[in-house]
Amino acid sequence: QVQLVESGGGLVQAGGSLRLSCTTSGLTFSSYTMGWFRQAPGNEREFVAAISWNGGNPNYADSLKGRVTISRDNAKMTVYLQMNSLKPEDTAVYYCAARGGQYPIPNKNVYDFWGRGTQVTVSS
Repeated sequence: QVQLVESGGGLVQAGGSLRLSCTTSGLTFSSYTMGWFRQAPGNEREFVAAISWNGGNPNYADSLKGRVTISRDNAKMTVYLQMNSLKPEDTAVYYCAARGGQYPIPNKNVYDFWGRGTQVTVSS
């Protein structure tokens, strides 16, 4: 059974940082592209970042470039999202997702597996 479990969310002041982690099991992690998405109340789930199976070609949402960094550790079967200079509008539930394939595609519909999400709240 494939499981993706996010952690690292919480309450942070504007300008602060968080590092999210997503630990996986039940899949050949090194064969999967991993992505991070987020969903704020009343909004669609949107792309944040994705990284290919070998750690290359990170892809970022234009609105977040320069503030977030995605990375992965295949030995630990874990993907990370470092978020800096957080803003109140970054408040959302953050989800990690996995897709079989090489390319870090920003479309949520092509991802095969999802975690349950971790809440990030940024106070002003």
